Amino acid sequence: MYQDRTLLQEAETAEPNWIVSIDNVTFTYPGAEAPVLNGVSLQIKRGDFVAVIGGNGSGKSTLCKTLNGLIPHYYVGDFEGSVRVNGLQTLEHDVARLSRYVGYVYQDFENQLIRPTVLDDASFAPLNYGFEDYRARGLRALHLVDLTVDPKEFIWQLSGGQKHQLALAGAISLDPDILIIDEPVAQLDPCHAREIYDLLRSLNEQHGKTIIVIEHHTEFIAEYCRQVVLMDQGRAVWSKPVEEALLELEQLRSSHIYPPQVTQAAAEIAKARERNSAGMDVSWPSLGRANLGLPHHAPYPITLDEGAAYFQRLQQLEPQEESGGGIGITADFDADADAGITQANTDDNTDTNPIIEAKHVRFSYRTVSRERKMVLRDVSVTFRTGDLVALVGNNGAGKSSFMRLITGVTKPESGRIVVKGMDTAATTPEQLANTVTYIYQNPEEMFIEDSIRKDVEFFLKARRVEGYKEKVDAILESFGLTELQHRDGRLLSGGQQRRASLAIGVAMNPSVILLDEPTANLDIATRKDITRLLLQLNRHVETVIVATHDMQLVAEWANRIIVMHQGDIIRDGTRESVFGDAGLLEQAGLRAPQILELSRRLGMTPLSYTVDEFAQRWNESRKEAAGHGVCS
Repeated sequence: MYQDRTLLQEAETAEPNWIVSIDNVTFTYPGAEAPVLNGVSLQIKRGDFVAVIGGNGSGKSTLCKTLNGLIPHYYVGDFEGSVRVNGLQTLEHDVARLSRYVGYVYQDFENQLIRPTVLDDASFAPLNYGFEDYRARGLRALHLVDLTVDPKEFIWQLSGGQKHQLALAGAISLDPDILIIDEPVAQLDPCHAREIYDLLRSLNEQHGKTIIVIEHHTEFIAEYCRQVVLMDQGRAVWSKPVEEALLELEQLRSSHIYPPQVTQAAAEIAKARERNSAGMDVSWPSLGRANLGLPHHAPYPITLDEGAAYFQRLQQLEPQEESGGGIGITADFDADADAGITQANTDDNTDTNPIIEAKHVRFSYRTVSRERKMVLRDVSVTFRTGDLVALVGNNGAGKSSFMRLITGVTKPESGRIVVKGMDTAATTPEQLANTVTYIYQNPEEMFIEDSIRKDVEFFLKARRVEGYKEKVDAILESFGLTELQHRDGRLLSGGQQRRASLAIGVAMNPSVILLDEPTANLDIATRKDITRLLLQLNRHVETVIVATHDMQLVAEWANRIIVMHQGDIIRDGTRESVFGDAGLLEQAGLRAPQILELSRRLGMTPLSYTVDEFAQRWNESRKEAAGHGVCS
């Protein structure tokens, strides 16, 4: 109904199983010394759900851009090899023709929204092709992605999750056979992220679309995908079923990919069990997926449900300490200290002078219809020295707006914010910049010079700070940027850009650093590196506030969590008070990290917040129980 498929009939008859066939493709960007794709050969089955994984710079996005003709028709360079999509040779058909068969949602999906209202944008592609029923196609696409807002609503009034749904609607409005989504959950709160994947599953299973995602979050891959392609240094290393791919532990780690947390925990515990069994008179059981009634034999679980069943079975088979509260914890093991976390709002810091004090802050803006949209309702909160604050909540909760008020870039409608004695309403952003540094969600916005060193020294040089060169040297060394200091920040990898933006912020010598989604769009290995650097920030500043959807970062880094919902603060507390409250998590659109949810299902008291913490507690409880000869 929606496509003229006469060009495809002959090709589909000859090659019925493969909707994508890539043969020995090599591509080099102009001026680059090495190819970004290097002899890639790959085939994808019609109707499959495929995840393309790999570290930053491995060639994932470039590979996918060959499927809709952007390479080589738009991004020029040295191209060799062959790409066939739905029977069409991409070299012989332009991007406009290929877009009929390949829909693409880019990582920066907001740049795809080009019309003023929801229905206008969803209908733009079929209108551009001259279809008389373009509005019906747009409405159908909105229905498929379950975007239930008023079709006449302006795009800028949508939340981040709704914008992502709209970009997806625009991509499927031509009813393509293939749908490519680059980082489906980037910039989305955990609940919206799951909703996006549920939509992709529906499009795949109920509407027969071939789905290709570029993804770093292996928990989503394990639950939703069927096939995994590993990219490394421009090569397609392998393509395997998901239950095999996520258990290639050594190869994944060498490519800076971390398997799901339940898989990591099972592997760590198995290694410890092998080491300990040699010196103990204990017969440790061998437990694989086959023992759990799963279809494929493999050593470790890959989903939360599998993990819960796996460890519950281990509890039955292995010696364990008998205690009434689930898996116990040894007396000398301090879970919070192990994770580098201290509790917020203790007696040690409540008597100090506040760094930031917000009292009854309200903020709103006027819409096109002249109505006022309330963003912050009545926010009162105080921040003190030593606070490492995670500002969390669903898209549109008011997190970024609150941080901009602290910088003085925007002013409160009522109430007041005082930063180190300065009322932001009466102080210019330039004056507040000496005290507060805001590090943008897109790090490239921090780069104004042609080298990292010049960007780091810009503020110090402008303020004529004595000895700034030595300070810049020390900062570059601290953030691992010495060898990159003469590179243009805009040309660095995502992880390098994040490190550089943190260095620029620290160089401004602020009392407060505000960060907006510092780990977004990064592979897991780079996210861990950024988390380590964030833990070091308290040596440079008095207070750090991070707005984030990364619940692993929250669990591993923050000593205080502020939960926002619809412009209000609904919880200000520790990780225990937040992650231990299921109703709060649901209200705020949050989900606990997988390892924490696993420990909850197993009855651990207290809960485990990291893989290392979970494995250590499990091993200690088993070792002690085995030493006493206790068996269940």
